[in-house]
Amino acid sequence: MTTPAPVIRLHPDDGVLIARASLPPGMMVADGVTTVERIPAGHKVAIRPIAMGEPVRRYGQIIGFATAPIAPGQHVHTQNCGMGDFSKDYAYGVDVKPVPNFDLPATFDGIRRADGRVATRNYIGILTSVNCSAHVAGIVADMFKKNPFTGDNPLADFPNVDGVVALTHKTGCGMTQNEPLALLRRTLGGYARHANFSHVVVLGLGCEVNQIGGLMEEQKLAGRLRAMDIQEVGGTRKTVEAGVAFVKEALTDANKVKREPVPASELTVALQCGGSDGYSGVSANPALGAASDLLVAHGGTVILSETPETYGAEHLLTRRAVSREVGEKLVGLMRWWEEYTKREGAEMNANPSPGNKAGGLTTILEKSLGAMAKAGSTNLVDVLNYAEPITKKGFVFMDTPGYDPVAATGQVAGGANMVCFTTGRGSVFGCKPAPSIKLATNTPMYMRMEDDMDVNCGTILDGEETVQQCGQRIFELMLKTASGQPTKSESFDFGSAEFAPWVIGATM
Repeated sequence: MTTPAPVIRLHPDDGVLIARASLPPGMMVADGVTTVERIPAGHKVAIRPIAMGEPVRRYGQIIGFATAPIAPGQHVHTQNCGMGDFSKDYAYGVDVKPVPNFDLPATFDGIRRADGRVATRNYIGILTSVNCSAHVAGIVADMFKKNPFTGDNPLADFPNVDGVVALTHKTGCGMTQNEPLALLRRTLGGYARHANFSHVVVLGLGCEVNQIGGLMEEQKLAGRLRAMDIQEVGGTRKTVEAGVAFVKEALTDANKVKREPVPASELTVALQCGGSDGYSGVSANPALGAASDLLVAHGGTVILSETPETYGAEHLLTRRAVSREVGEKLVGLMRWWEEYTKREGAEMNANPSPGNKAGGLTTILEKSLGAMAKAGSTNLVDVLNYAEPITKKGFVFMDTPGYDPVAATGQVAGGANMVCFTTGRGSVFGCKPAPSIKLATNTPMYMRMEDDMDVNCGTILDGEETVQQCGQRIFELMLKTASGQPTKSESFDFGSAEFAPWVIGATM
């Protein structure tokens, strides 16, 4: 195996290269170009002069504009590269591909529900209509947790039940009864209907804005879940007793499930990235994109989200839209986010976090171009609002914030029965009731946080495998995980505290 070059060239039109590892001053990185200063790992080095105001390109696309003259060999980052306006050619549908065959053999061992839907996990869920019932819900769920010190396991006699999970939140009252309430109810309705829950109870206080009756009527949940109001039941102790009784009653029925071979087309995978770095768009995200293409070819569904982290790259997705209507809906989301951030006194380029920037990402344009690689290369078949049910197979886009817990919550509410989460800095995350696979962008971080990472995509940077080979590994792990193999985050019981519905509007 040959030693990889110290820099990565992503496109012939690029004026920058990516440092594979930290580069000292005086290192040759291209013909006639040596570094004039230290270039941190994952960061950019210029390979030609870039005049002030000239576009800076990575992936062959504009990631920003020079805010000062940049000489070959210089470090290109926030000190000399910033945002700027430029026109985008949306070219709706010009890159649409023929629909794949979908007649492919991959399967996994899933749980077929009575209504035909397929689950990858088998939980009993405790939802809350309002923050005021959160503590009570937590007490009920804790009654069924394994004690790590005594080894006592209340679910020992129910091996086919993955757990009892309470999903609590900080809203449900003190809110306006329009879009914010509708969005919360849509999210809770999506979880109440989720295939990975065998049984669900929703706990309320009784006097909140988000009345359980209104939630059930609006989301058509009659017959799907049990409802309890603390005030009506008679307080904390009586509600806990009633909640525990509900779970005990549900356990016997929930344990009756059996896994059976089902086609890979039954997988709906939420695509996430968090704690991104300069390698995210080079290794883990493209590898996940390759796995996404494989899943779509097998008839499955992948959900790209985090609208602010697609900003500036949306013109590459509109070219893959199956219709002008689908493409224009995506562009409309971008305009909404521009107005939203302006109204809140923010700007879209505020999205890259300090950790993102330390990892080599300079602007939201650069971050977006790398983030969208998770969705591979297939057609964009639908664009959805936050937590809307996914109804089409293939690659879909869901409007969400860039904040990972909020974004993933919307995707799972929409029907995702698995999450694939790439990270360069080292995010720890879970998303019950859906299992979450963590993909590391680089080998040093993977080795440092091996207890949390499921896949090392740093092998691509190390020259050990191609993007396609790594994507094949990810796809195979998707099938194993969907069949019940625990992920690293599940081993730490992540996934309940990360439930975070999108809160918009005024708190009254």
